[in-house]
Amino acid sequence: MINHLIPQNIFRFLLLLVLQLAVLNNIGLGSVIVPNILILFVLMLPTNLGRTPMLLLAFVSGLILDICSNILGIQAFSFTMVAMARILFADRILLGNEPVTISRPSFRTVSFQHFSIYSLILLLIYYICYILLESFSFHNVGLMILTIILNVVVSWVLIILYQLLFVHEEE
Repeated sequence: MINHLIPQNIFRFLLLLVLQLAVLNNIGLGSVIVPNILILFVLMLPTNLGRTPMLLLAFVSGLILDICSNILGIQAFSFTMVAMARILFADRILLGNEPVTISRPSFRTVSFQHFSIYSLILLLIYYICYILLESFSFHNVGLMILTIILNVVVSWVLIILYQLLFVHEEE
């Protein structure tokens, strides 16, 4: 079982990175909406992955996105915060407090409701960190809240579309 998880996750990371860099970073939605689909890589890592590998994979994913996007560590910090939140509490939402191992969390392997809550909470954490670090100010709080909400909704819709197109039932 572990033999197919590593290449599968590498392929998922590369596919999401290409989608992020080639498509989403080049869509002109203004400076308000900045959708991120690469965060799905962290959301879909196996639930039995240890803390250190989870944090390292999230950090490296964000760092690669930072390097490719010419940003100074904002993505790396935000991805790491999402991984920390997932370690602390998000798997409880996803699994419903059951000791189950899921090799690929998605709305096809758990209920749509659980995955939706799980992904929305982690997207909210990601965008709060990202937008606060990017603006580094509380000057226009209303616009920041609107930006966070719009980004969470757009990214969540993209995550669901990705799952509908590329994620199939586990065998």
